[in-house]
Amino acid sequence: MLLSLPAPVAPIAAHSLLIFLLQVGSLLLLAVVFGRLAARFGMPAVVGELVVGVILGPSLLAWAAPGLHGWLFPAVAEQYHLLDAVGQIGVILLVGFTGMQMDMGLLRRRRAAAAGVGLGGLIVPLGLGIGAGYVLPEMLVPDGTDITVFALFLGVALCVSAIPVIAKTLMDMKLLHRNVGQLTLAAGAIEDAFGWFMLSIVSAMAVTAVSAGAVLLSLAYLAAVIVFALTIGRPLVRGVLHTAAKSDGPGLTVAAAVVLILLASAGTQALGLEAIFGAFVCGILISTAGKVDPAKLAPLRTVVLSVFAPIFFATAGLRMDLTALIRPQVLLTGLAVLALAIIGKFVGAYAGARLSGLNKWEGLALGAGLNARGVIEIVVAMVGLRLGILSVEIYTIIILVAIVTSLMAPPILRFAMKRLEQTAEEEVRETEHRAWTSHPAKTGQEQPL
Repeated sequence: MLLSLPAPVAPIAAHSLLIFLLQVGSLLLLAVVFGRLAARFGMPAVVGELVVGVILGPSLLAWAAPGLHGWLFPAVAEQYHLLDAVGQIGVILLVGFTGMQMDMGLLRRRRAAAAGVGLGGLIVPLGLGIGAGYVLPEMLVPDGTDITVFALFLGVALCVSAIPVIAKTLMDMKLLHRNVGQLTLAAGAIEDAFGWFMLSIVSAMAVTAVSAGAVLLSLAYLAAVIVFALTIGRPLVRGVLHTAAKSDGPGLTVAAAVVLILLASAGTQALGLEAIFGAFVCGILISTAGKVDPAKLAPLRTVVLSVFAPIFFATAGLRMDLTALIRPQVLLTGLAVLALAIIGKFVGAYAGARLSGLNKWEGLALGAGLNARGVIEIVVAMVGLRLGILSVEIYTIIILVAIVTSLMAPPILRFAMKRLEQTAEEEVRETEHRAWTSHPAKTGQEQPL
């Protein structure tokens, strides 16, 4: 008797492939153009890259040329998921690469400052967001949504920071080697870990009654990831990269690093802790345990920062619809929430910095950097919209906060950093970071991050 084999899965349709290629090509082209344009005006490239999605999305192109928008970005889930997949690969590799450039020696010495800034930047905006959730106009709260769940969700949305945006901003501004840049990323990691934890709890509250066991389980998963990284993860990463380094050229080392980052991301995603958390932890392990030659990972940096990251940031704006802000009540509410978000993060981070012994300019720089909420807040808003916790109006307001805080962070950061002299330690770290930018033996082109 012949075995009946299942029919193979059909490949992507020709038209869908055409649209996908046009989408990626258009997004990358405009991201490069607007990124360069932003740089000409003294802004990081990520600012221009974020604007591309707004231009091509419902906020402008769908309004100005609905036919073209509907053809190039059809409202088909599968088509958007193709872009999402490319974007997620980009942001995961970007965050992993950022983890590779963390100075763990500095963070160990100044862990109290990182924790103080992170907690300050969490508690104040979280409290203001929860309070605002209880006093916002009832017409902006979806019918059937519990007001406590709504308030908690708004608090979570206002307290998060965006490590991908912060990292790209620091790289574009060549501030990643500065102590403030390192502390900003460390504090942002603390805030994001707490933010994803709270998001999982509030989301569970929206669907079912959350139990103490679920909370403890999420905390246990978070602790388990850290313990695994410090015990099994370190020798595993060291062994893989040591084996890869024996080959000639950077190819095998790049592939090994990408595999490690993707699998680490899959692990934390499976635990409900978000993929970028695993990428960040794995990046730190690669730099500390792997002892990899930075020059061998220079090709990875080039591809991630020049191709994948711009596509991700451009894609992030495609779901933003800022036309809802035309309504006066929505606009006024949006401005109030925006003011709370900015003030809360600045006050919290600044207070945490000052209580940790940092000076006022360091506190201002940390407040500016952590204010960049970017795509992480967009992801949080999309979860709230999908679960019915947020109305379209509140979703749009949160998107407004994400865009404005990402745009305002760079000029304030630059203003504060001009008043901080570079230390000898930072000069050493700057020299080390130059090795990540290119193959010195071949190109001789080196630019500090």
